[in-house]
Amino acid sequence: MTKIAVLKFPGTNCDLDVVHVLKTTTNLDAEVIWYQDFRARKFDAVVIPGGFSYGDWLRAGAIAAQTKAMGEIRVAIDMGLPVLGICNGFQILVEATLLPGALLSNECGYFVCKWVRLRVRRPRGPWLILLEEGQEIDMPIAHGKGRYYIDEDTYMKIASTSPTIEYVNENPNGSSFNLAGLASPNGLVLGLMPHPERSAEEELTPRGKIPGGIYIWKSIELSLKRGW
Repeated sequence: MTKIAVLKFPGTNCDLDVVHVLKTTTNLDAEVIWYQDFRARKFDAVVIPGGFSYGDWLRAGAIAAQTKAMGEIRVAIDMGLPVLGICNGFQILVEATLLPGALLSNECGYFVCKWVRLRVRRPRGPWLILLEEGQEIDMPIAHGKGRYYIDEDTYMKIASTSPTIEYVNENPNGSSFNLAGLASPNGLVLGLMPHPERSAEEELTPRGKIPGGIYIWKSIELSLKRGW
């Protein structure tokens, strides 16, 4: 059976949520893997979930980004394995320079937890294939350091080559260019601050919201079925 590794660092707290949603909304198997035990060749895809790895010391994701596990993540990417970073996982990918930019404290100065509307641009790759250009979806956010920063020149390059996920109607943390997430040019590596594992089941979705997470999980299921 196709298996996804859900990587756990000290302080990770969304790992079981990701395993739950993968097992209940797809036909994929998923397993929580302690970061020291992770070996890329044993799995078909990797999710780095949310939480507060190493207590967000130095910067959110900074210590986890320096572990040997991230060397294995680089091996996974070189092998063509899809990699998804959610919230703290996105921060780790950025700190490891696997995605560009930086993640800073929210502009408002406090932790923000709410549902937000998102728009997907240039969807491609294993995590986004079921989404259409300009499609709007909803997901919840829950972070204190989710303000994505990128300079204009780099953004212009990304905007012409890479998938992005943008906040619509409001920018809850002051992110540059309203960015809530982005992917590598081929879409293999995706990072986003919103939580797709909390927006894929009807019971968790408020009335009137479009559960965006289900598109992420169904996309990776289809991609792996097709032999990504």
